[in-house]
Parts: sequence; structure tokens; C-alpha cells
Amino acid sequence: MSAAIEIEGLTKVYGFGDEEVKAVDGLDLSIGRGEVFGFLGPNGAGKTTTVQMLMQIIFPTSGQARLLGSPIGDISAREKIGYLPEMFQFHDFLRAEEFLDFHARLYGMPAAERKRRIGEVLELVGLKESARSRIRTYSKGMLQRIGIGQAIINKPEVLFLDEPTSALDPLGRRDVRDLILSLRDEGTTVFLNSHLLSEVEMTCSQIGILNKGKLIRLGDIESLVQPTHCVDIRVEGLPAEALDKIRKVAANIEGNNGDMTVMLKDEAQVSLLAKIIMESGAVLREFTPRSQQLEEIFVQSIEESGA
Repeated sequence: MSAAIEIEGLTKVYGFGDEEVKAVDGLDLSIGRGEVFGFLGPNGAGKTTTVQMLMQIIFPTSGQARLLGSPIGDISAREKIGYLPEMFQFHDFLRAEEFLDFHARLYGMPAAERKRRIGEVLELVGLKESARSRIRTYSKGMLQRIGIGQAIINKPEVLFLDEPTSALDPLGRRDVRDLILSLRDEGTTVFLNSHLLSEVEMTCSQIGILNKGKLIRLGDIESLVQPTHCVDIRVEGLPAEALDKIRKVAANIEGNNGDMTVMLKDEAQVSLLAKIIMESGAVLREFTPRSQQLEEIFVQSIEESGA
């Protein structure tokens, strides 16, 4: 079976001559079916331009892409795709259920199926109680929710979400995160543009980092977010001699005797550190090996690429 999204040498150039700007520069990318892919990058990196080319809102200067095995623009493939743009403007004179019905009609869904699916979607995005309200009365967060609703009305096989949680409060972000994970479990491929790295880390199986139109890092979350040799400790009654032993094995210690972060020279010393504390008779309240956060990886990648 082909990948859900296949991109080869995708390039978008604006301007001419000395004013030429490559918004996307020779992008190669393959995303498997059922994956949640996080597409990251600073403002102006080319993320939205990439999605707009895949959606045929704008056309590439060169290169090619396929969605569900078909060239971008193929009608049979587009029927299986959902899309929420970052900047959207909906028909605000419509009620929520009317708005979703309009989009369901665009997909050619029969009346009985539309009615059933609209109820399901309103429930999924938390707008069941506002189904009869006109969109012009919606808050920014509610608009974001109805936007996600129209993107999934057709039960898409591939879903493009461009900053889907930008207007949502923490509870709303959690709901969207749960929705993305449930779609993944159903086999939907989700292509997620987001600045909220914590959300990406909790939902995505793979990430790609784009800067100045070029893909500078690509990999799965588990391989990129590696454990470091750093341990956060809270301890009570640590004897001075135990602290001396810790200093001998540690590369660096930050904090005081009761609340500290210990940097070790290698992973084998993590268990040795725990042994020193336990044998000292001190009360160990916390012992947390720290993983390198996605934010650190993102910043490091951008700096190394010469941003």
C-alpha cells in the first residue's frame, strides 16, 4: 500500500531575479497511513505554503506530490481529504448544523447520512448544545471547533490541520488532542501544523522541522526525544558524606541539597546515584530522569540550520 502523503522535490518560488524567494525548497517527505505527523517551523518557514500546495490552493513551481496514491488535485483523492486552514472565514449567517450540512453536501453525502453525521460531529467537537446558533454568535474558540467539524464531516482518510488549537483554552486543546488520537486509532492520517510543541509531542508519531523552506530534521518522536543523563531530585536529610559521593559521580549539580538537578556522565550512573541516596538513609521524595524536550530539539535544529 502506498503512503498517505508522498512529496518529491516540492518547490514554491515567489518573485523573479534578485527578488526571488523560495518559500519551499525541494521538499521530500513520505507519511504513512494512520500516522500523526507534526510539521514544525518558525513563522515564515513554509509550512502553510506546503499545505496549500498539497490542497491545490496554490500551485508548485516544481516537484510533485501524491495523496492516497493519486496526484494532488485528483478528485477521487480529494473526496477523502479534510482541511482546516489557519486563517478561515465561514458563512457566519448559517447555523452550525446548516453550515455542516452545506459542507456535507459538497461531498455528495445523502440526506440520511448527512443528518446522522452532523449529529456525530457536533458531539465530537463539543458544539451539540449550540447546533441551532448562528456562527456569527460564536466565540473564537467555538469557531475553531466548528472549523474542525467541517474538516472531519466526510470521515477523511487524510486530515490537514493548520494550527487547530490556536484559539482554544487548555480544555479545548485537550479535547482536540483526544480527537486527533481517536482519529489516528481509526486509521486516519493527520498532518498537523502547530506552534504548540507540547501538543505535538503528545499526539504525533513523527515530526518534520522546516526552516527557510528546507526540511532540516525528520524522525519519529521516540528516536528524537532521547533520555538525557540528567535527574531531578527532591530529598530530605541527605548527609554531607552522601552529597560528597554524589559530587564525585556528577558532571554538574544545580540547586541545593534538598532540591537539585544532577547531570551525570553516562546512563549507568543513574542507578548508582539512586543507590547512594537510598543507602544514606535520606528520604527520597522525587527521582526523575529527564528527557530532552521537543522544544530543545526544535531550537537546536533551527540554530544549527543558521536561522
